[in-house]
Amino acid sequence: MNRLFLLSAISLFALNTAIAQAAVQQVQERVEVAFVLDTTGSMADLIDGAKRKIWSIASTIVDTNPDAEISMALVAYRDRGDDYVVQTTPLSEDIQGLYGKLVKLEADGGGDTPESVNEALQNAINDLKWSSGDHVKRIVFLVGDAPPHMDYEQERQYPRILKDAQDRDIIVNTVQAGDMPETTPIWKEIAQYGGGRYMAIPQSGGDVVVIISPYDDEILDLQGELDTTVVPYGRLEQREDVSRKMEEKAAAAPAVKLDNSKFYAKRALRKEVITGGDLIGDVRNKAVELDGIAEAEMPDELRDIPKADRKAWVAERLDKRAKMEARMSELIARRDAFVVEEQAKTKTVKNVDSFDRAVEDTLKAQLN
Repeated sequence: MNRLFLLSAISLFALNTAIAQAAVQQVQERVEVAFVLDTTGSMADLIDGAKRKIWSIASTIVDTNPDAEISMALVAYRDRGDDYVVQTTPLSEDIQGLYGKLVKLEADGGGDTPESVNEALQNAINDLKWSSGDHVKRIVFLVGDAPPHMDYEQERQYPRILKDAQDRDIIVNTVQAGDMPETTPIWKEIAQYGGGRYMAIPQSGGDVVVIISPYDDEILDLQGELDTTVVPYGRLEQREDVSRKMEEKAAAAPAVKLDNSKFYAKRALRKEVITGGDLIGDVRNKAVELDGIAEAEMPDELRDIPKADRKAWVAERLDKRAKMEARMSELIARRDAFVVEEQAKTKTVKNVDSFDRAVEDTLKAQLN
């Protein structure tokens, strides 16, 4: 009897352990990255470069953590007396939406040397809705050329803010644009307190060498076809939002489009053309059930189709998209291999002091 009881207890313990391990494995890994960006007039060239390279930076995260959920945020700052002090785009998996905000961002204002760095950091560390848990990597990049105002009364200053970052396991890196001597020691101190890296790059953001591959034209053409499979649905605001994002995507430069295609083609977690609001993608990712969509929120393409035929219509487009995505993954892999070969042959690499290289190298180190 005792032996039977012991065996049952051992079996129950093993079962509970297996369940616990399975639950841990089911916790989705997340990577959350916030850019705290000086947007005063002197940062114009760097901001233009950031607009071109945001998808390349996002792809670096996928290369390092292909199964992770990825969220990004943007905290743009200037100084008191400018058009704004801080403007925030919250942490979101909608990278296309962040790209749209970044595209509209213009450098202006400033004039006096110190900027509202403390307020921007406070916003990034304590106001953004960071996820909790050991499965989350939380990383901040403070990018600017001027030191913080330390003379604003009743404003929390970076030493206290960075203590909050330490308590919340948020890594804070600094990227100094230019060589203003007043900025260097503070940017180094912020990176030290934040457990991150200090990087110095040219005021312009540095040059980036673009390698053209024989696969680029086909990738761009195929991405154009893939984009036509996007079917906006939902409330009017959601449909308009999706349409606007697709217009911004279509208006991007070829190099930006290539990086965009690479990002979505490499996502192992789920395939998509755009995040949210696309009926085809949301049905495939089980974000919505076709039968559960109100008639008023159905896409225009489905309203004239009998309900009995709608699932077949969606299935046909899902199949079409899947075939194009398979081809896209193949092309992206070939393009990556070609770029590596070209860099090896010509010893051509991105400027090690460029904004995107500094961020990408840091992400690779901190996400491994």
